[in-house]
Amino acid sequence: MTGTMRTRPAALITGASRGIGLAIAERLAEAGHDMTICARDADHLATAAARLGAYGVDVRSEAADMAKEQDILRVAQAHTSAYGRCDVLVIAAGVGTAGPLDTVPLHRFDKQFAVNVRACYALVQALLPALRATAAQRSVSGVKIIALSSITGVYPEPGLAAYGASKGALIALCRSINAEVSAAGITATAICPGYVDTDMSAWVHDRIDPTEMISTADVAELAMSITRLSARAVVSELVVTRPGGQLHRA
Repeated sequence: MTGTMRTRPAALITGASRGIGLAIAERLAEAGHDMTICARDADHLATAAARLGAYGVDVRSEAADMAKEQDILRVAQAHTSAYGRCDVLVIAAGVGTAGPLDTVPLHRFDKQFAVNVRACYALVQALLPALRATAAQRSVSGVKIIALSSITGVYPEPGLAAYGASKGALIALCRSINAEVSAAGITATAICPGYVDTDMSAWVHDRIDPTEMISTADVAELAMSITRLSARAVVSELVVTRPGGQLHRA
């Protein structure tokens, strides 16, 4: 780990330029967290950084592609150099491809696993020294890893086999993180919502009205509740469904 540990809490949020990632970042900024935010689009990232900086916290932006290992390592290095600590790690970057088993090409399957699973593993691995050091100073609350999974990782959805498999693997990774390092105060939670009203869900607007989808504010509220738990409470996953007949569907 590099950098001097600051006293104010610091968060790293991937996929922070829009949608769920931005909603969580805004709540963390409101709560007084300095932060590193990353996403692929530098322009959207700059807009998000200006919005978050209005809360009076330090915001550092890193344009990065979570499918590229060198970008992941650069983001981790930039964060630890700047703050020397990581109180909250939010994995909100993700990709998805819909289609039946016989038409989704393997390169799209591979891309989903690269971004949705491998990137999380690589980022946690790179940040473990900072996470351990921060948890050692926060014996009551510990540090939190919050990964945005999907209800399709718990309940299968026709046409989303590759996406659901990657999100199921992400849930399994959070469980494994807890098995290995929760005793040291590092806990991981996979939030698994059905359709959330974001750009990523626009492809189903013809059959599901956005007003019937889960809001980004709901997911951000759950994320913030996780940050307020003590280190003694380990929540490996939270499933969030839409009401009515959609209780086990996206």
